[in-house]
Amino acid sequence: MLNRVVLIVVVVPVAVALIALAVANRAPVAFTLDPFNPGNPALTTALPLFVLLFVALVCGMIIGSLATWLRQGRYRREARAKGKEVQNLLRQTSQAAPAPAREAGAGVPAART
Repeated sequence: MLNRVVLIVVVVPVAVALIALAVANRAPVAFTLDPFNPGNPALTTALPLFVLLFVALVCGMIIGSLATWLRQGRYRREARAKGKEVQNLLRQTSQAAPAPAREAGAGVPAART
């Protein structure tokens, strides 16, 4: 149910806005990689503006995700260390001597009639 609400409230309006952006910005614009010689045809290409905007959006998402992943590395390292510690403790407890056997019926509540 929550997935459907998120889809309707967030994804659909964003998709409509992106489609409107793409339709409104279909005209080709010159994109050059050489800021000192913008007329260089080897480093200049003409693309629709919405393509450049979408590429910029995707690049920003990738760079932001990479920065977040790098910043959270310390927490992942700590989680791995704690996981190894838990595994070592479980291994030690499984290798420990078994507990003394309980008497038959000990610890089991009596049935009420």
